[in-house]
Amino acid sequence: MTTVTTRDGVEIFYKDWGPKSAQPIVFHHGWPLSGDDWDNQMLFFLQNGYRVIAHDRRGHGRSAQVSDGHDMDHYAADVAAVVEHLNLRNAIHIGHSTGGGEAVHYVARHGQPAKRVAKLIIIGAVPPVMVKSEKNPGGLPIEVFDGLRKALADNRSQFYVDLPTGPFYSFNRPGATPIAPVIQNWWRQGMMGSAKAHYEGIKAFSETDFTEDLKVIDVPTLVMHGDDDQIVPIADSAPLSAKLLKNSTLKIYKNLPHGMCTTHADIVNPDLLAFAKA
Repeated sequence: MTTVTTRDGVEIFYKDWGPKSAQPIVFHHGWPLSGDDWDNQMLFFLQNGYRVIAHDRRGHGRSAQVSDGHDMDHYAADVAAVVEHLNLRNAIHIGHSTGGGEAVHYVARHGQPAKRVAKLIIIGAVPPVMVKSEKNPGGLPIEVFDGLRKALADNRSQFYVDLPTGPFYSFNRPGATPIAPVIQNWWRQGMMGSAKAHYEGIKAFSETDFTEDLKVIDVPTLVMHGDDDQIVPIADSAPLSAKLLKNSTLKIYKNLPHGMCTTHADIVNPDLLAFAKA
């Protein structure tokens, strides 16, 4: 397996496909999945002449199931370890959901200061901050995330069927047709990872405040969000992130779900490519 060992001794798995001379695109996956969630987009960009890289977050997929470091600072540093190991420059970073937060944190803290980043794309992403507080009155109550933790601890396998069967892909909407292989692939990716990493990751994606990261990012950034996102509600995410970014384009997709990269790749991929080429 292709892995890099981080400074704190964690093995991070990554995939690196395509010509080494091509512009690299780095993909950041959502919770509790793996780099495999980007298979469609990786093959698409590979066919369009790019080099594509996707890693499994620590404790997820094929990366080491370590006990510690399940927070955005470590997630971003792990990405930096992969990027530096492969010596990626002029890279486009694409992050979905929790991966959108990871990508924002990486670009602000590591990639942009090292002049390794050309562009950023975040899709259905968790920034600026998900949890409700006095500073973020439009956020989701902490009880929502406590409910996720309880469902995971009670029966993780069942939870990882229920989430993709329902709100993740909006298969719970009237008239929607659940796609069994999509649900099974979500379950497969989730169950590959560590229950502890996934449990602690809920705090990382829901309580991290990315406001200061967003303010310092000046590379061109595309903010994409479905207006039927039941996991990361649009009202408290994409438009607020777009306002905080110095150089952003906001694109909202009518009726599309949180997992739109999978269910509507035919719509999403051309927009990703157009922004990459622009």
